[in-house]
Amino acid sequence: MKKMNAGALRLLAPAALALASLGAQAALPIQHWTQPSGARIYFVATDALPIVDVQLDFDAGDRHDPSVQAGLASVTADMLEKGVAAKGAEPALDENAVGEAWADLGASFDAGAGSDRMSFSLRSLSRPDLLDQAVALAAREIGEPAFPEHIWRRERERIVAGIKEANTKPGTIAGRAYGKDVYGSHPYGYEPTEETLARIDVPAMREFYARHVAPCRAKLSIVGALDRGQADRIAAALLARLPASFDCGALAPVPEVAALAAPKVERIPFASAQAHVLIGQPGYPRRDPDHFALTLGNYVLGGGGFVSRLTEEVREKRGLAYSVYSGFSPGLHAGAFTIGFQTRPDQADAAVKVAREVLRKFVAEGPTPAELQAAKDNLIGGFPLLLDSNRKLVGNVANIAWNDLQLDYLDTWRSRMNAVTVADVKSAFQRKLRPDDMVTVIVGAKP
Repeated sequence: MKKMNAGALRLLAPAALALASLGAQAALPIQHWTQPSGARIYFVATDALPIVDVQLDFDAGDRHDPSVQAGLASVTADMLEKGVAAKGAEPALDENAVGEAWADLGASFDAGAGSDRMSFSLRSLSRPDLLDQAVALAAREIGEPAFPEHIWRRERERIVAGIKEANTKPGTIAGRAYGKDVYGSHPYGYEPTEETLARIDVPAMREFYARHVAPCRAKLSIVGALDRGQADRIAAALLARLPASFDCGALAPVPEVAALAAPKVERIPFASAQAHVLIGQPGYPRRDPDHFALTLGNYVLGGGGFVSRLTEEVREKRGLAYSVYSGFSPGLHAGAFTIGFQTRPDQADAAVKVAREVLRKFVAEGPTPAELQAAKDNLIGGFPLLLDSNRKLVGNVANIAWNDLQLDYLDTWRSRMNAVTVADVKSAFQRKLRPDDMVTVIVGAKP
């Protein structure tokens, strides 16, 4: 990861106070258009700081990994920062040269892949000379990655060593078992292993990248001190080195996450001071209209920390765990709903029983009016913190772009949260969750 140097950060200091008012304003309007290449642009103009943030997303996440090559999308994204190929009069740049070039510009560029998407992020001062150079360098990394073989061999050894170390930890074992049990054969449950990484070579990475990354598949979110024309030129320049000729037909479909056929309890022996417990099931995709009701309801159930029902019943009243949480992880597919905690091995069963009872009652009855209002006060009151920097704002714009949400999503967020009723939360939870048919994974509990 390349970071801005100290000189660049000092240039930002005079405008830093402007960030405090950004989140308190009404959300800034999002401009949207499609370039001739098919790239979709989402742009917010703001002069709060003399800086530009760009997030570039492709449908090239882990959900497209073959099961026998789990980890392919992630390692492909990681390798994009390990060097740039030579082209014409432009020399090749190894990973050290790339890092030095970004340091000289006082800018940053990162690549990574998650469950759904492969993302590139660029941050630069808006000064034209620096911004143009930063865009040009980012375009080389996006369009002309070197994928050096010797670097991949080194990185593979490093990743495998990390996997082996993680496998000594009960949390890793619990998470891996839980993912398999909740997601079944869906790619959301894949985990890279030494075996799957051994099947990944540079040709496989090149083929994966070429199939998924093209201008016609791009969504670019841009926030900063620019006008629309400048934003359009930046978007075009970032994509200019990708192949112009490309078959932009539909990618191979990814199946939906299947509902659980039956409840399951998996106990995994492990010599640890604490038992690690995960309880859950497939949840919902991000575009689901119940999102607001489920977000507020989960705050009451287990997402609100010390004010949640799970904390009150599991920790405060019975002392069965130091902390306990619940949460949804929606994506393009139904990400998991999860309750998680750690407890003494001898009291794992008691803690599981209480957590299930709390969940069962909440799904049956929903929150009280007071609980729902407290959740609204907290989440709506914290809304300005979602928008108080360029980096947070571009992340929210990218979320809107990726999930095809309405362009006024940020403007209407508070009113939509306020409109949620107790009945809405209750019916949403009853539609989504089946408390008696969930997966329970317990690692480290005594028999």
